[in-house]
Amino acid sequence: MYKIWKKKTTEAIKERVFEALKANVNYNKQHVLGIPASYLDKKVFSQDAAFLKNAPYIAALVQNPNNIGCHTTGKSLFYFKGTQQLERELIELCAVDILGGNPGEQDGYVAGGGTEANMQAIWIYRNYFKWDCGAKLDEIAIICSEDSHYSMDKAANVFVLDIIKVPVEDTTREITYEALKKTVEDAIANGKKYFIVIANMMTTMFGSLDDVDLYARVLAEAGVTFKVHVDGAFGGFYSPFTEGPCNLTFQNPHITSFTIDAHKMAQAPYGTGIFFIRKGFMKYARTETASYIEGEDSTLIGSRSGANAIAVWMILAKNGPYGWEEKIFILQKRTEWLCKKLEARNIEFYRHPKSNIVTIRSKHIKDELAREFDLMPDDFKNPTWYKIVVMEHVTIEKLIQFLEMLNA
Repeated sequence: MYKIWKKKTTEAIKERVFEALKANVNYNKQHVLGIPASYLDKKVFSQDAAFLKNAPYIAALVQNPNNIGCHTTGKSLFYFKGTQQLERELIELCAVDILGGNPGEQDGYVAGGGTEANMQAIWIYRNYFKWDCGAKLDEIAIICSEDSHYSMDKAANVFVLDIIKVPVEDTTREITYEALKKTVEDAIANGKKYFIVIANMMTTMFGSLDDVDLYARVLAEAGVTFKVHVDGAFGGFYSPFTEGPCNLTFQNPHITSFTIDAHKMAQAPYGTGIFFIRKGFMKYARTETASYIEGEDSTLIGSRSGANAIAVWMILAKNGPYGWEEKIFILQKRTEWLCKKLEARNIEFYRHPKSNIVTIRSKHIKDELAREFDLMPDDFKNPTWYKIVVMEHVTIEKLIQFLEMLNA
């Protein structure tokens, strides 16, 4: 089933990471005069060799590799070729064994987070529509559900695009054919001809998944041009490992790109969002004026830590694919347990079967309960929903305490 992803021992992981770091530039042993960077300040950050030899991730932080650029597209800045190679391996592993892509057919990089990765996709498609289709800026629109992440609004602002939000059903959090059709018709009447579709693989508040094929059907019927990006910032490391079919993979021909975040379900350090896109599209974000960077730069972020890519690579290597399946299986069962307890108490909630997010109507949640358990509201000023995210630290014991207070 898994083509690339293999479980590795702790020693094998250490050996591979230090091998990669050894292939990078060494500021102490080489005549490095032209790079505007160095290792971390040793007056502040310990560089004790005895400690670092058993701490590959910390060693990577100390060596401070800059993985600037996208390393799956061709040439890259050769000073950091070791950590760049690990990042390439990580991108290929995730694209193929998690997102269902064919080997060698996707590009990508470790971004600063899901917001940046979503903006990267929108930036690319905006330029694609302008450069290849001759689109005017006011003819392009972002279209997404009203439950989509605020990064879509941020991208609309930054890239000077209109954003159109499709209403969802209140109880199912689904987009209906009728609502989408009307939204698209209204947009076309307002001069929109090109659509950047954002489909969700677990929305931030509800954990709901969008129907990509519904978007494709309605937009095709309308005769407009579109590209689909999947925001799997939360769900990318979760939903693909749950039971039942999922059409949010690279095997779906309508989908061109994905965002997934390792600093959520994968428990990596923050700053480990990952962007993936089919081959041939990164060029629409290439900055040719970055001539001092070998291979130039086609990422939104520019300079970024190679240690972040190492962290994610290490996590996936340590767990292995079947260890990851077991992790998600346990969280699924824990989430199902919570849902059954809520149903027995006649508590109104929403939960998608491929999600570990349970969102409860605010009428059931008192202010002190929300504060005690740090429940996240949909709106801090006027909440209508509160969510529970069943992560590894959210144990049955903690959930029982919540349920006891909920009944009080």
